Amino acid sequence: MARNAGGGSSRAGSSSGSAPPSSSAASSGAAAAAAASHTSHTAKQKKSAGFSLSANLILDKWKTMIGCVCLCIASYFGYLGYLETRVNTPFDHQKMVTSSGLEQPDRYWGTYRPLTYFGLKTRDPHSLVMGLMWYTPSNLGQGGHGIRHWCEQNDKLDSYGWTHHDGRSFGVQEIQDLPFELKTSFVKYPDGKPFGGDWTARISVRNTTRAWDKSISLIWYVALDERTLGHIKYVSDEKSPEPGVYGETNGLGDFQVRFHAVKGKILHKSYLSTVAPSLSKLKETVFAHFRAFSDKRGNRFIGLPGEIVSQNGLPSSNPEPNFIAIQITAEVDFTLDITYQSTTGYTVGESIPKPPTGRVYQDSLQAKIGEFERRFEDRFQLKQKGHSPEEIRFARNALSNMLGGIGYFYGSSRVQSVHTKNPVPYWKAPLYTAVPSRSFFPRGFLWDEGFHGLLISAWDVDIQLDIICHWFDLLNVEGWIPREQILGVEALAKVPEEFVTQRNSNANPPTFFLTLRKLLTSHRAELSQKGRLATLERLYPRVQAWFNWYNTTQKGEVLGSYLWRGRNATTQRELNPKSLSSGLDDYPRASHPTDKERHLDLRCWIALAASVMAELSTILGKDDAKYYETASYLTDNENLNRLHLAPYSEQYADWGLHTDQVMLKRPPALVPQHHHHQHQYQQQQQQEMVRVAGEEPTYQFVDAAFGYVSLFPLLLEQLDHDSPYLTKLLNDLRDPEQLWTNFGLRSLSKKSPLYMKRNTEHDPPYWRGPIWININYLAAKALHHYGKIDGPNAALAREIYAELRDNLVGNIFRQYQRSGYLWEQYDDTTGEGKGCNPFTGWTATVVLLMAEQY
Repeated sequence: MARNAGGGSSRAGSSSGSAPPSSSAASSGAAAAAAASHTSHTAKQKKSAGFSLSANLILDKWKTMIGCVCLCIASYFGYLGYLETRVNTPFDHQKMVTSSGLEQPDRYWGTYRPLTYFGLKTRDPHSLVMGLMWYTPSNLGQGGHGIRHWCEQNDKLDSYGWTHHDGRSFGVQEIQDLPFELKTSFVKYPDGKPFGGDWTARISVRNTTRAWDKSISLIWYVALDERTLGHIKYVSDEKSPEPGVYGETNGLGDFQVRFHAVKGKILHKSYLSTVAPSLSKLKETVFAHFRAFSDKRGNRFIGLPGEIVSQNGLPSSNPEPNFIAIQITAEVDFTLDITYQSTTGYTVGESIPKPPTGRVYQDSLQAKIGEFERRFEDRFQLKQKGHSPEEIRFARNALSNMLGGIGYFYGSSRVQSVHTKNPVPYWKAPLYTAVPSRSFFPRGFLWDEGFHGLLISAWDVDIQLDIICHWFDLLNVEGWIPREQILGVEALAKVPEEFVTQRNSNANPPTFFLTLRKLLTSHRAELSQKGRLATLERLYPRVQAWFNWYNTTQKGEVLGSYLWRGRNATTQRELNPKSLSSGLDDYPRASHPTDKERHLDLRCWIALAASVMAELSTILGKDDAKYYETASYLTDNENLNRLHLAPYSEQYADWGLHTDQVMLKRPPALVPQHHHHQHQYQQQQQQEMVRVAGEEPTYQFVDAAFGYVSLFPLLLEQLDHDSPYLTKLLNDLRDPEQLWTNFGLRSLSKKSPLYMKRNTEHDPPYWRGPIWININYLAAKALHHYGKIDGPNAALAREIYAELRDNLVGNIFRQYQRSGYLWEQYDDTTGEGKGCNPFTGWTATVVLLMAEQY
């Protein structure tokens, strides 16, 4: 310290010269005080700086924490947004449909409007459409009642359906609308022309009774979809007295439609050229414009007024018509030919080849019919199997109705997931698919289509592969396909609002694995030709994702168990809550739905899917080990028995929270008080019936509901051929008090508590007794399979197979002869057709039963 002071005074002395001693001491003290003050100030500064640094660090930490929280919140909501979009995000892989529309000119035009009695369009998303309406003037009623257009059960036609249709180039249809018989047919003539070439359609009408009406009004229309780019115009002049329509669209180029009376007398002609509000309102548009006309002799006719460019009675903002209807009222017998002629590429005045009419058309149609019948016999060999000419004709009609019911749709489904507050639109896409019923279900259904494919592939492998491609282009990024496809305004108009939205938690039986198995086994040689294996290569990632979706989203709580999602666990209206996603709707499951349920049929479907995936992987050279392992585990009979074999009944069954003691009861009526003219009176209000349980449900096997679900280990051929439980199953299904009838296997045992019971007071039994042909086809196929394997069950399987096949074919044929239709289901007591008609969906697999092609 002294040295520091001395040093300081020395520096001070040297700078100030000589100083007295006392002054030097004072200076030294001041310096010491200054030094102390500086030290104290420095310490305070350091302390202050320490506090400031600490505060900054805390602030930085808070900023970091707030930033992290904001990032987490943003990520959370971003993830929620990502989850919301997954339901309507397409699967990210090469598209399945690589050529369509004009790239496949032989299938460009077709009868792709199955909901109409006779309609034509192209495989263009925004195709122009054409079609037929007809009515008897004396039978025309209020609101257009009596006009035939869309296939409607309420029309109560005696019968209608295709008798010949090859799915590509021609078709012939017969319609019985007494007293008239209408025949509609068409033949396509590509002839190397662009835009799919030309075609001729014929409508022939005759009176089959001669009892009353002598005239009929035929209406042929041409209409533009709301997004069709093009125009149409009505034409008729003295040089060409036949009326017609000229037009041009992006998908067709220039074209002409002409009308040629081949036979009979035309009584009156008229037309309508106007703006229709929608393709779903064409009949209403025609009816709204009907007028009364009189000819020179005073005969009165109902006709159309000509050019009316208005919409809903108001001037249209679009002066060009989108709808032209030409009506011809004729005396029967009458035949009209309608020709479609592509005129693109021809100059004015140049001679354009015309599609044939009259006798030339008839000759070309007969040639097509002969070719079809020869090919049909070659494919199915029914004559060689001893079937009668009437039975063969019936089988040809069944196949033709399947092919003639193939439609081409375009639009977007309405879908919803747990992550979307409201339904959202799927992406817009085309769908080329068969339909179960032209009258009641004229749209694509996922689980029906797998059965359709069994028959279609037997006729034309390429058509079936194209159908599969279109369906799998509807796969989303999750691996889900909506089970019901309601695409376009016409399809939407046929569906009640409550059934429109599809939910991505709900599955449907993956029956395309049935189709794929048939392709891989029965059509292996054809798959190796014409680049078809390349189609399967493109399909593989999609079908793999589809399988993974089932195997993860539908799995149960116990390893190896699965359950159908979508059952309503809170409803009190249903005797047994439906499982619509299973395809078996009201078939009895556990009475009280929970997530612990185990559904036997779904386990068997996924076992089938795994085995097909294994075989497909092997053929394509992919890694097949995991699929073989999954299939082996799920088809292992010990594992199956542990989860699904009821120990006392020794029958296969679902498992869940269940009681058989349930019934529908009506609650006491409500008695509200009403005031009227200051007087009180009571009026009872009847309440809807609700379910009442007679005991508390417990977790158990649902083995009192012996029926189709119980058969699934047999139906999908997953039981060991020497299993004693297979023996019991065969005996049980052969028991008339359980499933056996003279018409096929009923869906639910007569001994079941819910046999033929209503599910609500408004819903009659559906899968609780009636005979369904898709399941009976699987049963016959499985019996045929087990009958070929030597063992203790072979003889019994062969015996039951022969009897079941005869019962099914015989009854379906008799009901067709009686009613003119294939039916959705058949009565288990009388064999009579029930449900909707015509149902040429999976009921048409009767052709495969007749041919014994499994």
